[in-house]
Amino acid sequence: AVVSTQSTGETEECDVPACIWDMDCYTDNGVQYRGHKGVNLEDDSCQDWNKDFPIIHGYHSPEYSWAGVGSHTYCRNPSPESENRPWCFRDNFWAIFTTWAYCDIPKCSRDAFDFYKF
Repeated sequence: AVVSTQSTGETEECDVPACIWDMDCYTDNGVQYRGHKGVNLEDDSCQDWNKDFPIIHGYHSPEYSWAGVGSHTYCRNPSPESENRPWCFRDNFWAIFTTWAYCDIPKCSRDAFDFYKF
């Protein structure tokens, strides 16, 4: 696959389909993850990043747009200095003691996807 970066116009060739990498799995600490998973490991739906209910927080866009945070309920990692994978706030009013949880998203590797296995 050829991956093109619009901001710099650079291209990079790799053997991983761009439609999979950082969409169905995450790389490094998950900051680049842009998939559509919206349920965390606690099986709660994720709270919209731009809303402060039921959990009040400070991760709103545009301040955290670099991490993919916006008006959606998808898992992201806007705190790579302390967290090592995508997570989200629990959209659960009763989650007072555990306000967020990691998401069940696999780390990208050739072993995680059948079409890479030979």
